Amino acid sequence: MFDHLETEGRNPAAARLDELTPLELVRLMNAEDGRVIGAVASQEAAIARAIEVIADRLRGGGRLVYVGAGTSGRLGVLDASECPPTFSSPPGQVVGVIAGGYEALTRAVEGAEDHPEYAEADLAKIGLSAADVLVGIATSGRTPYVLGALAYARRIGAFAIGLACTSAAELLAEADLAIVPVVGPEVVSGSTRLKAGTATKLVLNLLTTGAMVRLGKTFGDLMVDLRATNVKLRARSGRIVRQLTGLDAAGADALLQRCGGELKTALVAQLAGVTPDEARQRLAAADGRVRDALPPRRDADEALSLGIDGGGTGTVALLARDGAVIGRGESGPANARAVGAARALAALDEAVGRAFAAAGVGRVGVGSACLGLAGLDRDAVLNWAERVRLARRVEVVADAALLLAAGTPDGWGLAIVAGTGSIVWGRAADGREERAGGWGYLLGDEGSAYAVALAALRAVTHAADGTGPATALTERLVGPLGIGGPRDLVALVHGGPLDRAALAGLAPLVLDCAAADPVAADLVTTQARHLARQAGAAARRLGCDGQPFPLALAGGLLLGSDGYRRRVLEGLAEEGLRPDPVTPVAEPAQGAVRLALGSRHLT
Repeated sequence: MFDHLETEGRNPAAARLDELTPLELVRLMNAEDGRVIGAVASQEAAIARAIEVIADRLRGGGRLVYVGAGTSGRLGVLDASECPPTFSSPPGQVVGVIAGGYEALTRAVEGAEDHPEYAEADLAKIGLSAADVLVGIATSGRTPYVLGALAYARRIGAFAIGLACTSAAELLAEADLAIVPVVGPEVVSGSTRLKAGTATKLVLNLLTTGAMVRLGKTFGDLMVDLRATNVKLRARSGRIVRQLTGLDAAGADALLQRCGGELKTALVAQLAGVTPDEARQRLAAADGRVRDALPPRRDADEALSLGIDGGGTGTVALLARDGAVIGRGESGPANARAVGAARALAALDEAVGRAFAAAGVGRVGVGSACLGLAGLDRDAVLNWAERVRLARRVEVVADAALLLAAGTPDGWGLAIVAGTGSIVWGRAADGREERAGGWGYLLGDEGSAYAVALAALRAVTHAADGTGPATALTERLVGPLGIGGPRDLVALVHGGPLDRAALAGLAPLVLDCAAADPVAADLVTTQARHLARQAGAAARRLGCDGQPFPLALAGGLLLGSDGYRRRVLEGLAEEGLRPDPVTPVAEPAQGAVRLALGSRHLT
């Protein structure tokens, strides 16, 4: 009877399963699991149709009812049980029914799945009606209990969806809509808790997540249909308010208090600029969807422009009206190499939102925007900007380019950055561009705070070994690091809490030491000369050597230490360079605003 079912077939790849090493077994199962994604993808149209039907029935007061036996039934109960905590759905809106009752969740109930009449009785007990959707789950496609459930659902007018993992499933004849991801034979023949179970779970994830999104349970990718009734939910609500509105923690808490802890109400009240009561009315008219409760975003305001500086330590967005900055927003790092693309783009969005909030202006598209970024793919940024309707004109440039725009009279010259990392970037008057350095801390970053601190710690270790001169750096650095001596540096640096940013934070201590300690003075001068040589290489390629050129300086190390800045300028003189004027740039995002304004005037 079962010989023709794919789920009961033999898998040739697993013929010698019992002889495999653990590693070989893991590789085999991972390879087989990889087939599941394609099987589920083949059912995209049917799954999308199911989501539409489920959302419509739930919106009308109906329920989603899962029915299955064994693993299939357990997966249905699991998905149903996750909906209230995940989406704040009403209890009983999504229901899981398993053959043999809840006792069958933890142990097999013999024969329960063989009786279609048991399913009819179970469904009658929960009052299945024509308003509901029933999803009958049977990986074999022929479980009598599930077939009985589907037949009963259709008889009373409920919408019946069949989910199976075999192409010749009997339930196809009993369903209004069939979802059939065929995953092939299991690694352990007939053990449908493996690939078939995984495919089933993926489909159920799609059904409930898709339906709940359609019902307005999310705003973007954030779960917003919740009330802040406990510590965890209050923290989540406050975080979401801050992310979407740009308010600080105190402002977000006050807003939620005014709105009775209702997150959706708080978001609409703030983003639409209305009272909590009006926000509730808007949400009711929009069927609970936050986006539909907000006023349509206006066309881009040509008077507004955005300048964004996104780097490895933080992101700054400046909102300007007719060139005058009216709002400033800050957020976390936007260097994808350091934090990943998703977090980097989220940081951009958060900084922009906070700039609008600081200006007291509802967020709209602007006429022009310029983003100076390190480590982010340009296409990814442009796609994000298009998705959020950031601006009519968007320009993405290297972060160092902002320094020339902010710190040189005509946008050409050299820019030297020495913060945690380092880079030299230049542009000639004819538009040619060159760079030097910027290789990252493993391959370069000479002249940076990281390089200065690392050189200092090496000097300490050499002094401890007797291979280098004694240095005041030992006492100066060991104390603040909270260690007993140089030997403790090994655990601190290799896998310990002293990461790249924390290590770079030691540089000011090294610079202080350089005033009296020859070892510290020599290594600081060496790092400054490295930076000067990079500038000289870029300047010569641009033809800027031997004649005055504008120089912009940026980064905490250069701006925070007169002594280090002097050493770098001395090194430039030794390279035969004559920078004039020399301009420290404390706010590179100002350069982004200038570039954004320039793009506006070009169109």
